[in-house]
Amino acid sequence: MQTVLTDAAPHPAGHYSQGVVHNGVVYVAGQLPIVPGSDDRTVGTMDAQTEQTLRNVEAVLLACGSSLDRVLQMTIYVSDIEQWGAVNLAYARVMGAHKPARAVVPVKELHYGYQIEIQAVAAVA
Repeated sequence: MQTVLTDAAPHPAGHYSQGVVHNGVVYVAGQLPIVPGSDDRTVGTMDAQTEQTLRNVEAVLLACGSSLDRVLQMTIYVSDIEQWGAVNLAYARVMGAHKPARAVVPVKELHYGYQIEIQAVAAVA
């Protein structure tokens, strides 16, 4: 089992790893739309939050020897299910033709007032 830490994604704020690789599979911890290396926690549009969150997932995947097109499953937590249309549009734009299994979980609130968090499971290339 290998844990991963990359400066290309937000560093963990708690006792967890950005990603763990085991038996050819990478497990990406829930990512928020935090811009890596920035202390700015401005909450942007749902489109911008979704794209930044997916870019953070992608950064962890790349550090683990994987990529977005190797994702097997994603879990998306949203604090405002009314924004689901915007999430889905941004998700489709970033993911392109690749359609991994996916779950959407409505939640009450997320850290820093963000409206989205995404975790992923992917195959290692």
